[in-house]
Amino acid sequence: MAYYTASKYAPYVSQQSTTGANAMTWVQIDLGQSRTIEGVTLYPAVHMVMPGKLGYSDQNNFPVRFKIEASDDPQFKTSTTITDQTGADFPDPHINISHFPGTAQGRYVRLTVTKWNTSSPWVVLPTPGGYLFALAKMDVLAGGKDVAELCPVQTDPVYGNGTASQITRPPRPMGEAIHHDEPHNVIPVDQWKPVAYAATSPLGGVTLADGPFKTAMETNISYLLKETADDLLQMFRNRAGKPQPPNLRPLNDFWDKDLAGSGAGRFLMSAGNTLRWMEHPQLRAQMNAIVDGIAACVEPDGYLMAYPRDTIFYSERGAYTRSWVTQGLIEAGYAGNRKAFEILRPYYDWYNSCEYLPRLLRGAGMGPQGMVANTRLHFTPVGKPEDIQVIQRYFQENYLLDGMAERDPNVVWQYPYDRPHAYQLTFFEAYLDLYRATGATRYLDAIRGGWDMYHDHWEHLGGTISITEFEDHPPGSYRLLAGTGELCGSVFWARLNSRLMQLFPEEEKYANEVEKSIYNVGLANQLDDSGIIYHARLTEHKEGPSHVNTCCEGQGSRLFGSLPEYIYSTAPDGLYVNLFVPSTITWQQGGQSLALKSETQFPFANDVALTLTAPQPTAMKLRVRIPTWAASPMEVKVNGTVAGTGAPGTYLTLDRTWKDGDAISFTLPAEFRLSRYTGVDFVPNHPTYGLEYGPILMAMTCEKDFRLTTPGPTAEAHLAQLKPKDGAPLHFTIDGNPDHEWMPYWQVHGQRFTCFPMIDTNVT
Repeated sequence: MAYYTASKYAPYVSQQSTTGANAMTWVQIDLGQSRTIEGVTLYPAVHMVMPGKLGYSDQNNFPVRFKIEASDDPQFKTSTTITDQTGADFPDPHINISHFPGTAQGRYVRLTVTKWNTSSPWVVLPTPGGYLFALAKMDVLAGGKDVAELCPVQTDPVYGNGTASQITRPPRPMGEAIHHDEPHNVIPVDQWKPVAYAATSPLGGVTLADGPFKTAMETNISYLLKETADDLLQMFRNRAGKPQPPNLRPLNDFWDKDLAGSGAGRFLMSAGNTLRWMEHPQLRAQMNAIVDGIAACVEPDGYLMAYPRDTIFYSERGAYTRSWVTQGLIEAGYAGNRKAFEILRPYYDWYNSCEYLPRLLRGAGMGPQGMVANTRLHFTPVGKPEDIQVIQRYFQENYLLDGMAERDPNVVWQYPYDRPHAYQLTFFEAYLDLYRATGATRYLDAIRGGWDMYHDHWEHLGGTISITEFEDHPPGSYRLLAGTGELCGSVFWARLNSRLMQLFPEEEKYANEVEKSIYNVGLANQLDDSGIIYHARLTEHKEGPSHVNTCCEGQGSRLFGSLPEYIYSTAPDGLYVNLFVPSTITWQQGGQSLALKSETQFPFANDVALTLTAPQPTAMKLRVRIPTWAASPMEVKVNGTVAGTGAPGTYLTLDRTWKDGDAISFTLPAEFRLSRYTGVDFVPNHPTYGLEYGPILMAMTCEKDFRLTTPGPTAEAHLAQLKPKDGAPLHFTIDGNPDHEWMPYWQVHGQRFTCFPMIDTNVT
C-alpha cells in the first residue's frame, strides 16, 4: 500500500476509545442495490515516515479483531458473514493490502471492529493514549470490480466521525499499491532527438566584485568550514566498518542518521559549486578529502552510499539522500575532482539494475525526488542512456505528466502518492532533463504547465514558494501564518528556471524568477555564518538559523555556491546579461577570449556600466535583459549613444561588431509597486498590501501595530509617505508613522516585521 497523502486521499480515522481496546465500532457501506458480493478488500492507513523508522510506519491502526458482513437490512438484524476475524488477533498487515473472499448477497456491507489498536504518534489526540481504528479504503467486489466506489458510508454514533466517505473514495490514478514498473514508457535510444540548450550557464569564468552576491558566497564558505571532513564521513565509515577518528561532532538523529550521508552531499554540492568561481585552498582540501573518504568506502560492486543497501527504504534514503550525494559528487567533479565522476559510474551501474527499483517510487519517502540524480548524471562525462531509461521505466508518472500539461492544480496540491511538497519541483527538473535527452515533447508540455501552476497559484509576492509539506495549500491560498516558504523550494524553483532560461533564453520571465528567488529568499535566509534559515516567513519574526544539516541548509548553501552561474549565459552568437551584479565574465566567442565587466551597485543604485575587453573586433549579439519589473522602456547606450530601447519583459539585442573598450550603459527603471494580498490569511475589512522596489520585496518593521492609514483615497497614496533614510540605501521612513520603517526583506535581522501591512485609505 502506498502512503496516504494529501487531504483528498487521507484515511478514515475513528474517534478515540479511552475505555479499552474491546469497544465496538463499525462502518457501513450502502451499495444502492442488492449485489452478489464476491469479496472485500481492506487498505491499511499507511502514513508518513517517522524519524528513526522505515519509510512506512509500523503502526497503522488496522483493526485487531473484526468481522465483515452483508445484508439487505440496514440494521443488520439478519446478515451473511463474509469473514470473521473476531476469534483471534488478526496479524498486523503493516503496509499490505488485505483481501477477504466470500460470497454473500446484500445491499449493505458492514465492517465491525471488536478489538482496536493502540493510538499512533501520527494522530494528535485530545487525550493521550487510548485506541483508534483507521482505514484508508474499502472495496466491495461484485462482477470482478469495486461496486462501493463513491457509495454512502455510515458509522456508529459513538466512535464514528465525518471523514467516513474516504472509505469509498475513488482509487488513485495509478492504483493503491507500491509496485511501479512501466517498461512501455522507455524510449529506445535510436528514437531519441536530443535538444541542446540555446544558451548555456557558464561552469566557470565569472568573478564577483564586492556586493551582496560575493558577501553571501564568502559567508557560506565560513558556514561550510565549521565541520570537518571526518565529521561528514561518519556514516560512510560506519557502513563500511572503518575506524573513526576521535572528537567528532555528535550526529543528529534525523538529519544525519536517518538521512545517512546527506551531510557530505550538502558540503559537496555547495563546495563544488563555489570552487568553480573562486579558489579557496581549505575548502578544496576538504572537498577532496570527502571524495577520497567516500571512495575508500566503496564496495566491490560500486556501492557507495552511507547506508547499507538493504536499508534503502529507511526514511528518505532511497531518494533524498541518494540525490544529495549524487549531485554533490557531480559538483565536485565539475570543480576538478575527476575521482568524483569515476566512483559515481560504478554505483549507478549497480543502481540501474538493483532489485529495489520497482518499489522505490512509492515505497521510498518522496521517491520521485531521487529522479533528478539519475537525469543529471546522464549529462555528465560519465553518463549513459540507462540513467534516463531507468527513470522512464520505474519513476515516470503519466497521469502526472498529463495533469501538468492540462494545468490541473490537483496533481500538485493533492499529489496522490506522497505528501504535497516543495520537492515536487525536483520532479519538474527531472522531466525537463528527459525532454533534453529524448526530445519527447510530452515532457516539455508538462513542464510548461507545471511552471504556470506554480507561478499562478503557489508563489508569494517576492518569489517565495508557498506550498510546503504537512499542510493543505489550495490554489491561491498563499498562507502566511502556517509553515510556508521553505528555502529548499525556492532553490528548486531557481534551478528549474535556470534550466528553462537556457532552453528559452529570449523568455525573460525565467531570469525574473531566478532574481526574485535569490534576493528575496536565498539572501533573506542567510543572516551570518552560524546557520541557514529554514522558512522564509513573511510576517512577525524570521526564524533563527540552524546548523544541523536540514534540507534548507543543504539547498540554500548549494544556491549560495552557485550564484555566479545565473548572471550571464553564453550562446554560439553572443552573450546574455541576465542579472545586474558587479562581476566579470571571461568566455570564448568566435575563437577569441572576450571579457565583459559589469559595474553597478544594484539594487541600492540603478546605474549599470558594462565594459568589453576584446583582442580584436568581434561580431556578436549582446543581449541585455529588460526586467519584467521595469517601470518603463529602458534605453541602452553604447559609447554614450543610444543604441536601442527595450520593453519590460524582454531582452534588447545589440548586434554589432564590438571592439576593445566598448562601453554599454543603462539605468534600470525601478520603482515602487504595491500589490494587494489575496490569500487566506487576510484581515476582514482591512486590506493588506505588499511592497516591491524593482525585484526587491520590502518589509515594514514595527514593534507595535502593522496598520497604516494613507493620506488619500487609494492605497497608492502611501507611496508619497515614503522618505529615504540617510545613510541606509533602500530604507524608508514613513511620514506620520515614526515607529514604522520599510527596508528590503532580505536585510531584516531580528526586527519584528511584516511584508503585508494593513493599509487603510483615508476616505471620509
